[in-house]
Order: sequence, then structure tokens, then C-alpha cells
Amino acid sequence: MRIRTLAGAVAAVFVLSSPVVGGQAVAVRTAGTASPSGETQVLTYDTGRAGEFASAVDRGAAIWNNSLDAVELRPAAAGETADIRIVVVDGWPRTVPGGLGSGTVYFGREAVAEGHSTVRIAAHELGHVLGLPDRKPGPCSELMSGASAGPSCRSALPDPAERAEVEEKFERAPAGLFM
Repeated sequence: MRIRTLAGAVAAVFVLSSPVVGGQAVAVRTAGTASPSGETQVLTYDTGRAGEFASAVDRGAAIWNNSLDAVELRPAAAGETADIRIVVVDGWPRTVPGGLGSGTVYFGREAVAEGHSTVRIAAHELGHVLGLPDRKPGPCSELMSGASAGPSCRSALPDPAERAEVEEKFERAPAGLFM
């Protein structure tokens, strides 16, 4: 017969009452609290090749900064190698991730010509660098629904589930990953 300790019972309650992500229970943190390490991961971005969309990228980064505790997006300093590069192209927007927190965003003029919001495009593409996949089709209220929400959608805010997913990814990232 096994004897259960109080600590084991408390751990079992925690596991049973916590959400499960990838087969493991994860702690739930409320907005406005620090990450378990207490550190915010700073990611830099370069709009030197973003052309007429540089201010939209700054606004998209500000939206994420106002939505997250575990990550902060900052413009790269002169001469600094950025984690995220923004490049304007004539085609459709896309992101080539380089791993969690890095990659190249191709800011496509074609979506803008079709009437899509530049700030929504920027926030959506930065969401890919932050580890979020496309979720198409989807409603306008979900940032990662992207263009499937239609050109009239102007919402550039990540929804609560999208914010929580990014927070969880960066909190669980190995120490030193972003140095």
C-alpha cells in the first residue's frame, strides 16, 4: 500500500486544476504579473528596409508591448544586429521565422493595395515571430486569422488566448535563448 503525502496531494490538485498544454500542466499567470524568471525578453527589430510601413511596424510592436509581460519589442540601435528584420516587398505579406523571437517579416504591398490595415498586418506578422501560427479562417477578433477576416477588419489586438500563448512560449523558453 502506498502512503500519499500532503505535498503529493497538493501537487495532484495543481496538475488536475491547471490547463494542459502539450501534455503538461502549466501554471496560469494573471495579466500584469512578472514572468517566473522575473525578466522580460527584449527582442529588437529593424525597420531600415520597411519603407512606407515603418510607422505601422512601430505601432504593431507597441500593441504587442502593451499586451505582454514576458516580451518587449524594441527598435534596434544603430549598428545593432536585430532579432527581427522588416523588408517591404510588392507581393503578399509573409514571415520567415528564424526560431522563437527572430526572423524576417516581408511586408507586402499587395495586401495593402487590397485594403488590409497596415497596423493589423504588422501586428499579425510580428505574431508569427512571437511563435503564433496562422488560424484561418477566423474572425476579426483573432489577430492570427489574418486576411481571412477580410479587408474591412481593422482589429490589430491579439485576443486573450493569443496573448497567453505567446507569454507561455517565452516563459518556457530555455534560459539564455534570447541573449
